[in-house]
Amino acid sequence: MSHKLSWRKLAAAAVVVPALALTACSSSGGRAPEAASEGGGGAVASTERINVALITHAAPGDTFWDIVRKGAEEASAKDNVELQYLSDPEGGRQAQLIEQAVDQGVDGIAVTLAKPDALAGALKKAEDAGIPVVSLNAGEDRSAELGAITHFGSNEKLAGEAVGDRLATEGYKHPICVIQEQGHVGLENRCAGVKAKVPDTEVLYVQGTDMTQVESTVTAKLQATKDADVVIGLGAPFTLTILKAISGSSSDAKVASFDMNAELAQKIVDGDILFTVDQQPWLQGYGAVDALWLNKRGGFEIGGGQPVLTGPTIVDQKSAEQVLQFAEQGVR
Repeated sequence: MSHKLSWRKLAAAAVVVPALALTACSSSGGRAPEAASEGGGGAVASTERINVALITHAAPGDTFWDIVRKGAEEASAKDNVELQYLSDPEGGRQAQLIEQAVDQGVDGIAVTLAKPDALAGALKKAEDAGIPVVSLNAGEDRSAELGAITHFGSNEKLAGEAVGDRLATEGYKHPICVIQEQGHVGLENRCAGVKAKVPDTEVLYVQGTDMTQVESTVTAKLQATKDADVVIGLGAPFTLTILKAISGSSSDAKVASFDMNAELAQKIVDGDILFTVDQQPWLQGYGAVDALWLNKRGGFEIGGGQPVLTGPTIVDQKSAEQVLQFAEQGVR
């Protein structure tokens, strides 16, 4: 079983909703769209078919978003939703995608709020058009302000503090926290949380769209920082690249992570990575689409004004083998 974290008591007012069981129209990265028949195996809702746009800040090649998308597709298959998946890591272009969805007259928008200020104007247009918005993954502290009826995700500051507590307990004193997208509020909060518990934590910025640059930057940092004892990656592909950098720099630093895919889960099983903090992205995609369908179905608003927590859950060597089977299915 995964560890229960003490920070959950701080978020007792928040809601955690379990999930169950389309077709993506377009994407700037990630895997190819799946047919609706590949989603959940249950009966499809008999309600009128609706159109939902899922608009994320995903960068091409980041496997995290494949998991979010898979959850959204399964909810769409169950709820009789036509899903359009769009993404762009640049805030201004993500805002343009929101405006495009508004102009198309979609029935609902699910959106990530990594750079909320850049999206405020576009989300106001959605509100003025009467289109319900659900946020997910990032920006839980700005979600209600920007008009979302609910938010699905993890409190990233508390998640970072949980990591910091664990590292401090295990005796680590000089972490390097690697941020792959400067200005992303969720990533910044993760590292701030770690630093709140381990004051000598350093933040290292890398260009997440260029894995060669990620590896070389981390290698150079480790060569210059001999007392670094643990490096924290904030996404599975970046953590796996950090492992290569540690090998190339002959550093003795250990590795911890946020988020997960099957390869990273196996690395935890093998003992190459200490642990990862899983925010359960499948639940975020599923919950966001399902919440929009529920709003259309009966005016329901999940969460009672509070974010719906999908994590975080620490996965370490004790629990990784159990989780690995689901990671191999693309749902963890």
